[in-house]
Amino acid sequence: MYKLYNTFVARGSQVSRWFLIAVIAALLAPASALAADSRGALERDARNTYQKLIAGVPAARLLSREAVAVLVFPKITKAGLVVGGQYGDGVLFTGGKVAGYYNTSGASYGLQAGAQQYGYAMFFMNEKSLKALSENDGFEVGVGPSIVVVDQGMGKSLTSTTAKDDIYAFIFSQKGLMAGLGLQGNKITRLND
Repeated sequence: MYKLYNTFVARGSQVSRWFLIAVIAALLAPASALAADSRGALERDARNTYQKLIAGVPAARLLSREAVAVLVFPKITKAGLVVGGQYGDGVLFTGGKVAGYYNTSGASYGLQAGAQQYGYAMFFMNEKSLKALSENDGFEVGVGPSIVVVDQGMGKSLTSTTAKDDIYAFIFSQKGLMAGLGLQGNKITRLND
C-alpha cells in the first residue's frame, strides 16, 4: 500500500488527482430526497437484509426483541486512495413500520487504498438514543449515545440482561478489499420526505 501511495504522489498526475477527488465527492454527495421507486427498492433491500441478519445472528435476534427502533443500511460503498469516503442510504424501522429514510456518509484520510461494499444495522435500545438520531441536524457516530459494534465474540455472550448500552451495531456483507472499516466519524442524516 505504501508503494502504491508513493507511486501516486511521485507521478503527480493532475488527472489522477482530479479523478480521485471527483469519485470521493460523488460518494459523499448527500441526496436530498429519494424518488418513490427508489424508496420502495431501498425499503425492500433493508427489510430483506434485516430479516437475514436476525435469522442468522442470534445476538441480533435477541436485540430485535428489545430495540425501540432499528436503522438498516443494506449497502454502503467505501473507497479511497489516501483520502477516502463512504456513503449509503438506509431505512429506520419502528414496530416493523418505516419511520424514515436516512443516509450515512463519512470521510477519512490516511494510509488507505481500495474499495469495499458492506452494510450495517443499528439497534436503538431506548428512546434517549432514538431521540438523539432525530433531534440534531445529523447524528455523528461516536458523539452522543454509546454505540457498541458487536463482533462474533461479543455476540456469543450478549444476553438481554447484559445488553445495557444505548445502541448496538452489526456490520455485515463485506465485499471488496479495504483496511480500516469502522463506523466512527460517520454522519447519519434524515432524508427529506
